Amino acid sequence: MAEPAAPLDGPHYGPKDGRKAEQLVVLCHGLGADGYDLIDLAPYWSAALPATCFAAPNAPEPHSLAPHGRQWFDISDRSPARLLAGVRRAREKLDLFIDSELARLGLPATEYALMGFSQGAMTALFAGLRRAPGPRAILAYSGALIAPETLAQERRNSAPVLLVHGEADEVLPAFLSRDAERALEAEGIAVEAHFSPGLGHGIDDAGLSAGALFLQRAFAPA
Repeated sequence: MAEPAAPLDGPHYGPKDGRKAEQLVVLCHGLGADGYDLIDLAPYWSAALPATCFAAPNAPEPHSLAPHGRQWFDISDRSPARLLAGVRRAREKLDLFIDSELARLGLPATEYALMGFSQGAMTALFAGLRRAPGPRAILAYSGALIAPETLAQERRNSAPVLLVHGEADEVLPAFLSRDAERALEAEGIAVEAHFSPGLGHGIDDAGLSAGALFLQRAFAPA
């Protein structure tokens, strides 16, 4: 019998000043990176959310097309069926990580948000909309919505979504986030979209600010 795969792990940041965590934000890195690639966002967002624990898990698989880095799913075969199967497996791993972190921090099942960049954004969107209870927010930077045709049947929440994309992105063109925006709106999901002129495959200050505000609103007391 095969050994069970090791649970996800990666760097953490916060809460500030030794506070007790009041919420969790999970940061999902892009293809070929690891959790340290995104944990540097945490100090910036922690200024707006000082009682937040930020966790940036390393994706479950080694990069299949490079000697270094991690991947949430294999892209050597980009057929829709293979991508869907891959992101489903990644979702299972991410779900377990979120549940484990909430339990570790002693937080209610509702007190979390998901953020992802590139392949991590695809994973966060796919997993986040299929969780119950759903996240307070999903932030997807320079990503895409995989298998939008499955949402109507599989969606388990109406978490608000922020889409951020560079207009000059040559890796994952900005039209992918525009397509995602239309598909999510068709499902009745509240969506905000920010497109940065001249920005390639990355995150700029305007995108960071939009994310901080979106998270602040998501975690604000009712």
